[in-house]
Amino acid sequence: MTGKPASAAIRAQHAAARETFPFADTRDFTDAERGFIAEPSSGSVRSASGDIVWDNGTYAFLAGEAPETVHPSLWRQSQLVTRAGLFEVTGGIYQLRGFDLSNMTIVEGDTGIVVIDPLISEETAAAGLALYREHRGERPIVAVIYTHSHVDHFGGVLGIVSQNEVDAGRVTVVAPDGFLEHAIAENIYAGTAMSRRAGYMYGAALERGPHGQVGAGLGQTTSTGGAGVIVPTLLIRETGETHAFDGVEIEFQMAPGTEAPSEMHFYFPKHRALCMAENATHTLHNLLTLRGAVVRDPHVWSKYLTEAIARFGPRTDVLFASHHWPTWGCEEVTEFLSLQRDLYGYLHDQTLRLLNSGYTGAEAAEDFPLPPALVNAWHTHGYYGSVSHNVKAIAQRYLGWFDGNPARLWPHPPAAQAERYVAAMGGVDRVVELARTAFEDGDFRWAATLLDHAVFADEHHVAARDLYADTLEQLAYGSENGTWRNFFLSGATEIRHGTFGTPTSANSPTIVAQLPPEMLLDAVAIRVNGPRAWDLDLALGLELTDLDRSFRVTLRNGVLVYAEDGDGPVDLTIRTTHPRLLLLAAGDLDSAGLELDGDRGALEKLLTVLDRGDPDFAIVTP
Repeated sequence: MTGKPASAAIRAQHAAARETFPFADTRDFTDAERGFIAEPSSGSVRSASGDIVWDNGTYAFLAGEAPETVHPSLWRQSQLVTRAGLFEVTGGIYQLRGFDLSNMTIVEGDTGIVVIDPLISEETAAAGLALYREHRGERPIVAVIYTHSHVDHFGGVLGIVSQNEVDAGRVTVVAPDGFLEHAIAENIYAGTAMSRRAGYMYGAALERGPHGQVGAGLGQTTSTGGAGVIVPTLLIRETGETHAFDGVEIEFQMAPGTEAPSEMHFYFPKHRALCMAENATHTLHNLLTLRGAVVRDPHVWSKYLTEAIARFGPRTDVLFASHHWPTWGCEEVTEFLSLQRDLYGYLHDQTLRLLNSGYTGAEAAEDFPLPPALVNAWHTHGYYGSVSHNVKAIAQRYLGWFDGNPARLWPHPPAAQAERYVAAMGGVDRVVELARTAFEDGDFRWAATLLDHAVFADEHHVAARDLYADTLEQLAYGSENGTWRNFFLSGATEIRHGTFGTPTSANSPTIVAQLPPEMLLDAVAIRVNGPRAWDLDLALGLELTDLDRSFRVTLRNGVLVYAEDGDGPVDLTIRTTHPRLLLLAAGDLDSAGLELDGDRGALEKLLTVLDRGDPDFAIVTP
C-alpha cells in the first residue's frame, strides 16, 4: 500500500514525541525477549481449506526507526507486540505470543497441562499448541481456563480440545461466573454492528505497511479462522476460591465489571506467578471500546487492582497477562500494578471532578494531563484505549450522551445537519476550499469535521471525498493509538475504494449454538421489525423436546415476549429440539425435525417481520 507522504505538521509532531517520550527506556525490549525458546516455522497459519487466517509475517517491515507515516511510539509498541514464538515465563509456565491478537499460556502439571486463553481461532490455537509440544512434549490438556468473556480468550478452544473430551471428564473448562451469558450476548445482541466497526478498529481489511496497518496496540490484529466455545464445566464465583488441576494449584480473584463484565485474576503459589487477565497490560485499555460495548467501570477496575496488589503482590515474582509480555521481580510487579491502578483511578476521579465543575465529556477530554509518573511509564500510554475516548466514556457512564446544553438535546441527524451546515457555508465547493486551508495549516481535525459535512451533504463530490481521505490518512499517521490509526485509515480506504464490509465476525454458528433458549428468543426479538409487525397479534407454543422445556411466545405491538410454561391459547404449537430451533430462527421451515400443530401461517408471519443485520452498512458516508 502506497499512501500519501506525511505532512509537515505530522513530521513536526513526531519529532516532538521523539524528544519528550522516554525512548531511552528499552527495558520492554529486554523483557519481550526474555525466556525465548523458538519461533514458529512460518509466520502464517492456514485453515483446512488453505485460506490464511493469520499472518504475522506481514509485519516484517517493523524494523529500524519509525517512518514519518507512523507515530514513533506506536511503531515501538508494534515492534514489541509482533515478536512471535514460544517463551518461558518461569519454570513450568510458557506463553505462545504472536499467534493472534491475544496470548495463549500453558502451565505444566504433574503429567498434563493447563491452557489459559486459547486465542480467537481454532487454527491459531492449534498452531500455538503444536509449537509448545514440539519443544516440551506431548502432554495432555487437563484444563482450559477462560480469563474472561471476550472472544479472543476462548474462540480457539475447539482447536485444542474436543467437546467429547470435556463431556468425558478428561478436560475441565474453567471460567468466571457469568461467562457464557456475557460471551454470547456481546457477540449476538449487537454483534452485526460491533463486527462491522471492529473491521475499522483492527484494520482487518487494510494492507500492512508504513502507510497502512501496523498493529492495534493490544496485539497486531485479529485472526480470521473458526471461532467456537465449549461451555464451562467449572464456574469460579468467589474471590479466594482455590482449585487444583493435575497438581497445579490456583487461587482465584473475581474482577467483574472491569475490562469485561465477567473476568478474573488468578495466582499460582508453586510458581509465585500471577495472571492478570486483561486488567493490567502494557497499554492504557479501553473503558469504551471503539467497536462498541457496555461502558466499563474504571472505579472498580482500580479497586480490583488494589486488591490484587494486597493479595498477591508480596508473593509474586512474575506477572503475566492475556496480552503483551510479562513483568518480572516482586518490586517491579507491585510498581507495575500500582501505576496501572493509579491510571484508571486518576481517569475516573479527575473526570468526575471536571464534570462536577461543569465540563462536558468532550471538554474534559480535550486537556487532560496525566501525572508525570504515568506519562513516563510506557505501559500507561494509549495504544489501545486513549485518555481522550476514555474520559468521554466515563462521562457517558455517569451522565449519558446528552451534555446538558439544550441546543444539543435535539439536533438534526448527520445527513440533515450536514446539508444545513454546507448551505450556510456557501455550498460544498466552499466547504472543500475551507477544508483545504485547514489541511494545509495542519488542522486535520477541523478539516475532517468540514469534510464529514461535505460528504454527508453530497457523497459523490469527488474533491470532497479525495480531500477527506487524505485528511483521515494524516490523522492516522499522527496517532499513537493503534485503533485510532486503524479507524482513520479504514475510513480513508472506504472513501477511496468503497465498503470492505465485515472482514471478521465472532457471531459464528458454533457460538450461536450455545445460546440457551431464552437468549435465542431475545436474539429473535431484537430482529423484529417493529413497524411491520404493529398489526400482528400472534401466540405460539414452543416445546423443546430434548430439553423438556416449553414457552409461550407472543408478538403484539411489535414486541416479542416469551414466558416459560406460559398459560393461554396459541395459534400454533412448535415441537422441536434446541439445535433445530437455531435453524428455525434462521428461517428454515422445511428441513426435518420440526413438528407444527395448528396455524402454520402464524409462524410464517413471524418470520416475515424478522430483519437481518446489515454487515455492510455505511460508516463514513450517508
